[in-house]
Amino acid sequence: QVQLVESGGDLVQPGGSLRLSCAASVSAFSTYTMGWFRQAPGKQRELVAKITSGGSTNYADSVKGRFTISRDNAKKSLYLQMNSLKPEDTAVYYCNALRTYYSTVTLWSWGQGTQVTVSS
Repeated sequence: QVQLVESGGDLVQPGGSLRLSCAASVSAFSTYTMGWFRQAPGKQRELVAKITSGGSTNYADSVKGRFTISRDNAKKSLYLQMNSLKPEDTAVYYCNALRTYYSTVTLWSWGQGTQVTVSS
């Protein structure tokens, strides 16, 4: 059973920055396309960024130019650098592996997530 542990969430003012981390307990981490998802209160979970095993990235329009996804395969870790944060970025953020690059179907059970709150 793969375990995902997200961290780095916090309360931040609009315009601020945060860096989220995700640690995955899987031996073949480097082979998976990984994604960051978020779920705001009363809304469905959405994919905001993804990165392939080769490092190609893609972003939701709502975060493009502000968020950067990256990975460290040696550490089996995924990161999300979030800049110019807006109140609408407030959500619980999760990481997971994607079944395919073009799918939002995930492979593993969800971790506990990390809360990001953007508010003055």
